[in-house]
Amino acid sequence: MTNPLTQVTLTNGLKVLLKEIHTAPIISSWLWYRVGSKDEVPGRTGISHWVEHMQFKGTPQFPANMLDKAVSREGGSWNAFTYMDWTAYFETMPADKIDLALRLESDRMANSQFDASEVASERTVIISEREGSENEPLFLLGEAIQHAAFRIHSYHHEVIGDMADLHTMTRDDLYDHYRGYYVPNNAVMAVAGDFETEKMLARIKELFETVPAGKEPARLARSEPLQNGEVRLSVEGPGATTYAQVCYRFPAASHPDFFALSVVDSLLAGPSNLNMFSGGISNKTSRLYRALVDKELAVSVHGGAQATIDPFLYTISMTIHPKRKPEEALAALDKEIQRVHEEKVTKEEIARAIKQARALFAYGSENITNQGFWLGYAEMFANYEWFLTYLDKLSKVTVRDIQRVANEYFKPQSRVIGIYVPTDGKA
Repeated sequence: MTNPLTQVTLTNGLKVLLKEIHTAPIISSWLWYRVGSKDEVPGRTGISHWVEHMQFKGTPQFPANMLDKAVSREGGSWNAFTYMDWTAYFETMPADKIDLALRLESDRMANSQFDASEVASERTVIISEREGSENEPLFLLGEAIQHAAFRIHSYHHEVIGDMADLHTMTRDDLYDHYRGYYVPNNAVMAVAGDFETEKMLARIKELFETVPAGKEPARLARSEPLQNGEVRLSVEGPGATTYAQVCYRFPAASHPDFFALSVVDSLLAGPSNLNMFSGGISNKTSRLYRALVDKELAVSVHGGAQATIDPFLYTISMTIHPKRKPEEALAALDKEIQRVHEEKVTKEEIARAIKQARALFAYGSENITNQGFWLGYAEMFANYEWFLTYLDKLSKVTVRDIQRVANEYFKPQSRVIGIYVPTDGKA
């Protein structure tokens, strides 16, 4: 993580970050666009995710039927992801084959076709994906909570979008979204691995600098007002398992309190993994695991902190024990939150929570693909300095910091509680 970083902004506004890592003959190339579900309005929800799908449908130079074959033939892997704040594409290739990835991304930045028949075919795929999610209790519960937590801000809707919009959006809607946001001045290219910086930068300029800059994309500026009291809701659906989610307001990742709250997360539920490409670690030493799972109030409990541009939510998810009621688990949760409020936290506990959070962060940052991920990901909500100083900021968190942020953010009047009530096939 100490390898030097080169940052250059091309004449068309594309920001390029390059990090040489010569531990293996591999290069991971990432292209991040500053567009996600946060940029969508009613009638167009899910459009960013759909456009991501269309980017795999080919260009005149790279027809769809050759893309997967070309990457796999060269021994590489690739994928893409749409989130609330961004859309990202990556290829991890043998070092001497990375040029294919660079050519592919520069081409589809400008030349994706959005064939009407492909749009129609993908509509069916995405609607099926949405229908599949609607069979998942935690999706249904999470969506209901998001709707309740965000009445104004566009974090209101799920990344996949609302079913009504998936049925009505047109090919031209998708293409206009692509042309409005897939411009170099709205993108960050991050490359990590076994290359020489001067040669890599020259090749990126050759391929990408000919793509013209676009207009500055429109941004929604709809701040969510303060919540005026606890919100409770229930969702009924199929299955035999009861779930509960408790969501507290969480600051943007660029906010100084994010780091102390990350330690609270580790203390309460085990550290959240901010890197979506690596696994987690056991949370059996966490307070909530001991209070809920060990005492058979819940089968499992997990916390979820996310790095976002605007304030979002910290979610505690519980799978309720079949012999217990959700109210019992919620009471035990409140007791543990109150213990933190009352400063019943030792320096040793804080040290262990920090150690676990640091270990998970380091584990999710070690390989070349993860290094490429962090180069661009941190730029989406802050900058690469955020990544480089994350561990130091965690280490400086004190018991006083823990109590302050716990009292400020973990308040009943600013949370949303959702219960999934299984119908077990009954009408």
